[in-house]
Amino acid sequence: MKISDRDVLLAIDVQNDFCSGGALAVPGGEKVVPAINRIAQRFGNMVLTQDWHPRDHVSFAPNHVGKQPFQTIELDYGTQVLWPAHCVQGSSGAEFHRDLDVTRASLVVRKGFRRGIDSYSALFENDKRTPTGLLGYLRERELKTVFVAGLALDFCVRFSAEDARKAGFEVVVIEEACRGIDLDGSVTATHRSFRQCGISVVGLEAFL
Repeated sequence: MKISDRDVLLAIDVQNDFCSGGALAVPGGEKVVPAINRIAQRFGNMVLTQDWHPRDHVSFAPNHVGKQPFQTIELDYGTQVLWPAHCVQGSSGAEFHRDLDVTRASLVVRKGFRRGIDSYSALFENDKRTPTGLLGYLRERELKTVFVAGLALDFCVRFSAEDARKAGFEVVVIEEACRGIDLDGSVTATHRSFRQCGISVVGLEAFL
């Protein structure tokens, strides 16, 4: 696969709390790190996202009396999954995995920092209206194709890929550089959505 200066690698939330031993560990989450590091060497443009929640964030189950992680509540913008407290601003859990090569990144997008709204997508918060600023960056830089990797495939990777596609970009998800949580069949639903949206899914061999 030929990578041009109009392509960007978007590495989603490769943070300690999403890796083994973390507060919201994705099974095998840390295994995306060597894959992303290897792929990143092919790209002149790389963006990292970082979950960056206040301790009283609305998506944290401990902030709702009687609620348990992975239950849901209804908010102004729709159904919200309640998560274990994770990626709290300034905590070690919010830091990037120590082995992730962050030196190639030209931008870090912090998301989920507004107390009353969660943010899965790298482009928009969960109300589908509040921008993170990444869309403007991609357009200003005149980038055309967004390659997406990271955590978790069926939440933040999925929402980021879908929003980029809706915004008019070509989108490619690098499956072997992602890992999923798989809540109630969410990985299968993600692959179905990618097909419907025209989002390509490729393996690592495409970059060898």
